[in-house]
Amino acid sequence: MENERRHIPNRLRMHRKQMRYSQKQVAHLLGLHPAQLSQWENGVKLPSTINLIKLSIIYRALPTELYFEYFQELREHIISKEWELFGKAS
Repeated sequence: MENERRHIPNRLRMHRKQMRYSQKQVAHLLGLHPAQLSQWENGVKLPSTINLIKLSIIYRALPTELYFEYFQELREHIISKEWELFGKAS
């Protein structure tokens, strides 16, 4: 699952627009080029942990809210693996 190259679902653009920020403004706050933010919003790449935390502060949202669908996918995958390996989910 980790090595798959695919679109990473996220809600970054939605949260940015709710805050009425441009990509350029958010990139400036993060000290990045707007193209980097665009890659995250388009699901091409994931932000680093520190940038995800910064985004959650800027957008006043939890990291799991910014990547809700992806979080759910990973959660289901891990729970499935727990059942497979240990016969239970924590």
